[in-house]
Amino acid sequence: MIVPLEHVLIVAGLMFGLGFACVLARRSLIMILIGVEVMINAVGLALVGASAFWHNIDGQLLVVLLMALTSAEVSISLAMVVYLNRRKGTLDADAYNEMKG
Repeated sequence: MIVPLEHVLIVAGLMFGLGFACVLARRSLIMILIGVEVMINAVGLALVGASAFWHNIDGQLLVVLLMALTSAEVSISLAMVVYLNRRKGTLDADAYNEMKG
């Protein structure tokens, strides 16, 4: 492996932290979804790096499954965003609090 596993894990950790900060800091539904996507990509990067380090293909196969799951999640999420935007006229996450107990 050309890049050491520690460097891959550091980059993946930074990506996950940035995605988590985006989810916590933003109020727009689209930015929250982008933050979740960055976190999922960080997990995929860590899995591919570990798979290459241990010369095992299981991590790479799991990333292919993760990419399929991510594409389904994006399509459903964007459909929900379009529906919610038509319903309320805004993408602000604070506007959707009817179910708050």
